[in-house]
Amino acid sequence: MTRSGSISEPLSAIPESRRDWLLRWLRQAISSGELKAGDRLVERDISARSGVSRGPVREAIMILEQEGLVISHPYRGAQVAPISQDEIREILVPIRLVIERIAFRRAAENATSELVDRLTALVDDMERTTSPDRLADLDLAFHEAVIAAASEPQTLAIWRTIQPRVRAYFVRDAPAHTDPAEIPRQHRALLEAIRAGDPEATERAIAEHVETYLGE
Repeated sequence: MTRSGSISEPLSAIPESRRDWLLRWLRQAISSGELKAGDRLVERDISARSGVSRGPVREAIMILEQEGLVISHPYRGAQVAPISQDEIREILVPIRLVIERIAFRRAAENATSELVDRLTALVDDMERTTSPDRLADLDLAFHEAVIAAASEPQTLAIWRTIQPRVRAYFVRDAPAHTDPAEIPRQHRALLEAIRAGDPEATERAIAEHVETYLGE
């Protein structure tokens, strides 16, 4: 890894597969800004640092490229992809609005106790955590739980395609919130709208929520 993007924590004990550990490690470094747009991901350097052979490193970089977190250029190799305000405003937010308006409306119309319990547990965890990375994961889990409950496999597949980029802007924006409780509070309001079984209010709430993102 160069730019020199350095990861503060070495790869040591690896409980999951080596490729999956690398993926988690690199995703966190990218979303947190430790690896910045334009930083190069060099197989040799990552392999030497981690003690993991270059095969799993190459696989991890290829998956990150498929997720849109990394771009590859001839003769320059793999680099961390930028995430711009234009991409958020013109691509990610419109896709989310199409998917989530439908999913959240259906959740309000047909909320099961299992879904409500799951969302309640996620919001409770949001209110307890002080970690931006953990908050981003809980935020994504909340939205994915509702989308999955809509029982539209293609919609869930589209969500999972953009999810890594969405996570990157969640983590990027988190420190800029003046009130750390605002994100859990918004999700508590979404949960209550679903629990109340009000499709129109829920659809309005999710649209307002998705369109609330911060500038650079």
